[in-house]
Amino acid sequence: MNEMLQTIMERRSTRKYNDKSVTEGQLADILEAGRYAPTGGNCQTVHFVVITNEEIRENLRGLVQEAFLQMELFDDQYASIQNSIKLSRRGNYAFDYHAPILVVVANRKGYPNAVADSACALQNMMLEAESLGVGSCWINQLHWLDENPSIREFLESRRRKRYAVRWHWEIMMRSSL
Repeated sequence: MNEMLQTIMERRSTRKYNDKSVTEGQLADILEAGRYAPTGGNCQTVHFVVITNEEIRENLRGLVQEAFLQMELFDDQYASIQNSIKLSRRGNYAFDYHAPILVVVANRKGYPNAVADSACALQNMMLEAESLGVGSCWINQLHWLDENPSIREFLESRRRKRYAVRWHWEIMMRSSL
């Protein structure tokens, strides 16, 4: 079996993270793998916002929990959204599983290939993470909450310029590392 197929078959979602740090070199390689993902028409509109600051991640966790607390449960609702609402009602909901690194994948609002291009980038990053022995998990909560005013304001804040999601970007998906 070739090495790439082996990596694909061994990759699993990680929901419990240890204290082992992801090195700057590993993170750079993971992001580079995402950067080299194919995009429709080679438009290259995918953006990565890397959040390593625990205080910022903790504040974002609180905003996400509050947003899910305000939602109603419906029988025909997507099961993962139902689960997020239920866990938020219990308190201490950590949508990112307390991972030490949060990578938000964003793309141009209204761009027809946004989901496909972003998915290719995230898949590349997750496969590179696996090849480096770094756990990852594809999580959609921020995409579901993309239009939430509190979350948008927090992510667009100029005070957090290094972590800012621009107003014309849509949050497509996210990975914890």
